[in-house]
Amino acid sequence: MTELPLFDDNDVTRLLCIVAHPDDMEYGASAAVAKWTAQGKEVAYLLLTRGEAGIRDMHPDEVAALREGEQREACTIVGVDDLEILDFPDGLLEPDLQLRRAIAKKIRQFRPDAVMVTNWDLKTPWGLNHVDHRAAGIATVDAIRDADNPWLFSELSDEGLDAWKAEKLLVNGAEATHAVELERDHVDRAVHSLEAHRVYLEALSDHPAPNEMIPAITSEAGTRAGVEYALPVQVFEM
Repeated sequence: MTELPLFDDNDVTRLLCIVAHPDDMEYGASAAVAKWTAQGKEVAYLLLTRGEAGIRDMHPDEVAALREGEQREACTIVGVDDLEILDFPDGLLEPDLQLRRAIAKKIRQFRPDAVMVTNWDLKTPWGLNHVDHRAAGIATVDAIRDADNPWLFSELSDEGLDAWKAEKLLVNGAEATHAVELERDHVDRAVHSLEAHRVYLEALSDHPAPNEMIPAITSEAGTRAGVEYALPVQVFEM
């Protein structure tokens, strides 16, 4: 008996990935995205900040444009055309009504079957979590419910954005309940998508090599799921 059951994504045709910064999707999750887009599923990315405070020795205005370019390249590698980057402040993200409304609006616009986020716990397998990751996750959980309630942010209905229920929430980097089965090509494309963040990674002197890090994550999860490669995810029915 395998430790992790495989996630059945056959009924999932539209997925919205919501993260705080450029590069957040590239730590394993983009391998699943590569699989889904190859299958013809519609995948969109919503980034809540431009990541402008992410490189200590470069001005935020320069960093914002640079990181957007790197993220667009990463998206192209895994087959994502729908990328929206909001202008909430990097490093100062708060799970308030303004952020919830922005996320709920995107959910009503895109109408996903499933939403994917990154781990929002304070303590994570890699250490203490970034404040923006925590805020992004909490706000997204609330916004999924907001988007499904016609009496919340009702002005969106006046814009033609009626209530929408996303059925599933997938969390990357948390204690896994399931695994998304992958092929080697999906893993390779995920490696290249992380490598697309060239300038950002160069600023992190102790960052593991993408071509070692991503195969390690997906191989370990594959072993737990009884397949060669997999992405470990925590799944919530919403």
